[in-house]
Amino acid sequence: MRLSKMGMKNIKLSNLDEMYPAQDILMQTGQIKQYGSGVYAYDNIPLKVQDNIEEIIKTHFNKADCIEVQMPIIQQAEIWKRSGRYDQYQEEGVTMISETDKGTYCLAPTAEEAITIFAENRITSHKQLPVVFYQIGPKFRNEIRNRGYLLRGKEFLMFDLYSFDKDEESMIKTYNKIKQVYFETFKEIGLDIVAVAADNGSMGGKNSEEIMALSKIGEDTILFDKETNQGLNVEILEREDAESYLKENYHIENIKKLKEEKACELGHIFALGTKYSDSMDIKFIDEQNNRKPFYMGCYGIGVSRVLGLIYENNIIKENENVVGYSLPISVTPYYLYIISNDKKKEIAQNMYNQFLDKDVEVIIDDVKGSIGEKIRNAKILGIPYIAIIGNNTEEGFAEIERTKDGAKKVMKIEEIIETIENMKKTKKDIEL
Repeated sequence: MRLSKMGMKNIKLSNLDEMYPAQDILMQTGQIKQYGSGVYAYDNIPLKVQDNIEEIIKTHFNKADCIEVQMPIIQQAEIWKRSGRYDQYQEEGVTMISETDKGTYCLAPTAEEAITIFAENRITSHKQLPVVFYQIGPKFRNEIRNRGYLLRGKEFLMFDLYSFDKDEESMIKTYNKIKQVYFETFKEIGLDIVAVAADNGSMGGKNSEEIMALSKIGEDTILFDKETNQGLNVEILEREDAESYLKENYHIENIKKLKEEKACELGHIFALGTKYSDSMDIKFIDEQNNRKPFYMGCYGIGVSRVLGLIYENNIIKENENVVGYSLPISVTPYYLYIISNDKKKEIAQNMYNQFLDKDVEVIIDDVKGSIGEKIRNAKILGIPYIAIIGNNTEEGFAEIERTKDGAKKVMKIEEIIETIENMKKTKKDIEL
C-alpha cells in the first residue's frame, strides 16, 4: 500500500492519554475516528488487524468442530420476552431499542435467545449432540462508562459461541474443551490470558469464568495463581457462599496464596445449564424417547477489545516517551515499511513492486518528508519492520530495523525480500 493513499500526514504526537496512549495515537492520527461516545470508524490498518484476529479465532474454533453461523443483528422484542430477559435488560438500560410500525426490535447486545430459537427443530435428537455454533459480528450495548476507547464501546465486534449438550456432564466436558481452545487461540494472537472465576450475573447458569489478560490498564482487580493459571475476580468474594462456591466450581480452597493483579477482561464463558431451553421451551428427544431441555453453554470474546489491548500491549518508547507501537507478526497487516530519500525512490519503488509480485503486504512511504519523519510514521502505524534506503546504504543494500527493540542490520535488498516473505509464512520475527 502507498502511504499517500491513506491520507496520512506527518503528525507529531502530543499530550497522549496516560492510561491508554496507544489508542490515543490511533485517535490523533485518524486511524480510528470517533463519531460519538463509544462509536468508532476504523481506518485501513486497525481494520485489517481486527480481520487477522478474526481469522485466527475462526481457524482455531473450526478445528474444534464448531460451526460458523450468523444471527440477526435486529431481533424482535418478543424473543427476549420469551426468555424473560427483556424487562431486566430494559431496566438496566443495556439494550438499544428500535420502535417501528411493525413492532419493537432490539439491537442485539448478545444472542442467547436468537441461537436457542435457531436450534429449535434443527437439533431434535440426542444423536446429534453435542452441537456448537459460533458467529462473529457487531453487538450493541448502551454502555454508560465509555472509557478506554475500543475497550468499552456502544458498538463493538464480538465472537460468541453457543454449545448444546444432552446433560450436565456433557455440558461441562464441552465447557472445558472450549476453554482450552481459548488458551490456544490467544497464544497465537500474542496475549497471555487467565481464566478467572466470576459471578454469572444476568446470564444465569451453573458457573462462569472471565477471560482476562494481565495488564496495567485493566479495570478489574483479580487474585491470580501462577501455578494453576486460575484466578478469581475480587467481586466474587462478596457472595455469601463465596468459599463453597469457589471450592465446588473452581477447586480454589486457599485464596491467601493468590496474588493481586490488574487485568483487562477480553471474554467470558458460561455453563448455562437449561435456563434458556427451559424458559423458551426448546427441547430434544433423549435415549428414552422423552423430551428434555438442552444443557447450554455460551462463550464470548470482545474482538474489538482484543484489538485495543494488542495496541496497548505493544507500545514502543524513546527516552520514556511513547512514540508508537510495533504490532505482533501474527496479526500485523503489513510486514515492512519501505523508506527512501528522493534520490533512491526508484530503488524503493522497485523493491515495493517485487513484494507486490510475491503477494507480501508492505507499505511504501511516498509522502514528502525527511527520513526521520518517515521512520516516525512507521512507528505510529505499528509496522514491525522498516527498510531504509538512504545515503548511507550502498547500491543494492538497505538497512532493516525491527521497531519493537530497535535492532538493525544492513542486508541486500534481495535478501530482505526473501526474509520478509519467509516471515509471512512462518509468523516468526527475523533474527537481527
